[in-house]
Amino acid sequence: MADVTTLFVSIGLSEQKAKETLKNEALSSTLKDAISQAQNVVGSAAIDKAMGTLLYNMASRLKDTRRLGFLTEYIAKRKITSELQLSAALEFVKSYPQDPLDNIAFESSCGVGVVVTHEQIEDVVEQVIKKYKNQLQEERYRFNMGLLMGEARAGLKWADGKVIKNEVDLQVLHLLGPKTEADFEKKPKAPKAKPPEKEKQEVEEAANGEVKVEAKSLMEQLRGEALKFHKPGENFKTEGYVVTPNTMALLKKHLELTGGQVRSRFPPEPNGILHIGHAKAINFNFGYAKANNGICFLRYDDTNPEKEEEKYFTAIKDMVEWLGYTPYAITHASDNFQQLYDWAEELIQRGQAYVCHQRGEELKGHNAPPSPWRDRPAEESLILFRRMKRGMFAEGEATLRMKMVMEDGKMDPVAYRIKYTPHHRTGDTWCIYPTYDYTHCLCDSIEHITHSLCTKEFQARRSSYYWLCNALDVYCPVQWEYGRLNLTYTVVSKRKIIKLVEEGIVRDWDDPRLFTLTALRRRGFPQQAINNFCARVGVTVAQVTMEPHLLEACVREVLNEQAPRVMAVLEPLKVTITNLPAGSPTSVPVPDFPANEAKGSHTVPFSKVLYIEQSDFREVMEKGYKRLTPDQPVGLRHAGYVISVQRVIKDASGKVTELEVTCAATDSAEKPKAFIHWVSQPLECEVRLYERLFLHKNPEDSAEVPGGFLSDINPNSLQVISSALVDQSVAKAKVFDKFQFERVGYFSVDPDSTPQKMVFNRTVTLKEDPGKI
Repeated sequence: MADVTTLFVSIGLSEQKAKETLKNEALSSTLKDAISQAQNVVGSAAIDKAMGTLLYNMASRLKDTRRLGFLTEYIAKRKITSELQLSAALEFVKSYPQDPLDNIAFESSCGVGVVVTHEQIEDVVEQVIKKYKNQLQEERYRFNMGLLMGEARAGLKWADGKVIKNEVDLQVLHLLGPKTEADFEKKPKAPKAKPPEKEKQEVEEAANGEVKVEAKSLMEQLRGEALKFHKPGENFKTEGYVVTPNTMALLKKHLELTGGQVRSRFPPEPNGILHIGHAKAINFNFGYAKANNGICFLRYDDTNPEKEEEKYFTAIKDMVEWLGYTPYAITHASDNFQQLYDWAEELIQRGQAYVCHQRGEELKGHNAPPSPWRDRPAEESLILFRRMKRGMFAEGEATLRMKMVMEDGKMDPVAYRIKYTPHHRTGDTWCIYPTYDYTHCLCDSIEHITHSLCTKEFQARRSSYYWLCNALDVYCPVQWEYGRLNLTYTVVSKRKIIKLVEEGIVRDWDDPRLFTLTALRRRGFPQQAINNFCARVGVTVAQVTMEPHLLEACVREVLNEQAPRVMAVLEPLKVTITNLPAGSPTSVPVPDFPANEAKGSHTVPFSKVLYIEQSDFREVMEKGYKRLTPDQPVGLRHAGYVISVQRVIKDASGKVTELEVTCAATDSAEKPKAFIHWVSQPLECEVRLYERLFLHKNPEDSAEVPGGFLSDINPNSLQVISSALVDQSVAKAKVFDKFQFERVGYFSVDPDSTPQKMVFNRTVTLKEDPGKI
């Protein structure tokens, strides 16, 4: 160990850096090899610090160690002498992973043999100084000298940066002369531009501990170079991608078939309903393809017949289309069952898979005992695998396992298992079914997917993804991971939602208190709002947990523009106008969007009998109360009247049941402190008001909810008002039509509506105004 430390110090590393390097076994091994090979070139001459630094940087950044000797020789012979040249050299060998390398092209790309004279440096710097002469003379030494350096270096790619800097300093001194006292004064800061109100709100939310949302649109975030993803056909440039002798030929054939088109896929299991987290996956997969003029498949990962149902296939397709995306094609993993089986036989014949008889419980966890059947002859495994296919083993009696270790340490993942359950599409044709680890990458290969986008938990499966494609010598796509999207105050686990349904806590998967996509649609969330929310969350690698109110804010933004205004009264109080003039209009026009009356209007009946909200009348005046009291009149929205209480009618228990009022035209009466909504000759309807289903932020966290998520149900999560009143303009509304009930909230027509009685779900409340009473 001491000898190796001395070796590393001898090439210019500090003792501390040398010791840190030793902790990284792969790096220290590569660096030792590089030093040894460099010494073979330079002979007895010592490796100086400049050469040593290049060797260290090369060893720490080189992914393909087959090129170590090649690059070391260039460094040792001083053909590569700068960090800039080394970076270009590393990029070149990464871009051309297969032998033989084109030495002429390599040397050209990293400036080997290029000599930049001092005269050339002088000329280029002189041109740059001339370009900025006026600004330099005005700002003097407070001018951003980095700008001069940047432009000079751009014109002198292989020149020594120190020499360029010296020349810039010299020519600036010649132009401006020595620094004066004024040059040492700090440059005054430009005043900060005040952010727009919306942006300011987002900044405040971030400062208050919330995840900062993105301002860019989803398409902007996904387009072109924004994500630093590889270009189609350049899979080998991706970190961790495994290159085999046949890789380049397979990529060439792939490009011929696809024409260099971006191809992604959304591959859900049809064993449950999609939730808000899937909305991000749909937007990411379909959005990435759309933003880059590509295509996206909807592929059902239907490899577990025990859990798949037709309703899930239908619901998944509906939700993808509801969010605004049209799949290029709808495919199924089961489309490829025969090809997958043939490849499994080939994998056995290549000695890369074997039939195992360990039971499922033995294979659980990461410390499962090694299989005693791992080294059985390929011929024997092939016979047994064919017997599995013919139904000659019981479930759990045999599996096919792949000979590889996953990134999380799990050994020999299962490729095939036995299930005697008829398949939704193939019936009884098969009794063995491939697993996710076996199916996923091969279906991606079959469909020539360029970007296999998965959530972060699949990162541990990336190595098995590449291993399997390469073991079968088929086209290998690139797997990219992104962070999951989670919400607080909810559960999205299929098992837990089923439990909520079974316990009668929610009605079904589309209960508006859930955050499944079908539930959000039923509650009235517009698809644009969900897509906007996903865009604001951003295409993050880290897992993101958001508060529901951030999603609700996106909903309000969309509905404010799209939901026409109508008047509805949830808790009615009868009002009779005793002096309504004869010949008064029997209907009044109400703008659909008061802020933009050009967008249309509707008419509502107006008569002497009205209904207002009970909360809009108080018999006893309270400080700050601005609505109707016996001593305080109030205006009727859109009607052109101000009403004043003449008589309060109560029932035997003392409850107010009716008000008799007089009216006066708005233009002749004193301006009231408030205007309230009302209905006349209304329709009776049912209104459902929803609150959070759970009381705590993290109902699945045993530390926060020791009794489990079922003990955390909010008893007030649903309030049903069976006799609310709404104006007649909504009579012809269809299921999922959306409205703003003025001063109440946003509501959507529920599928339970009948011709006799409409049902409305409250989507979200209006923005809270704490100053309004």
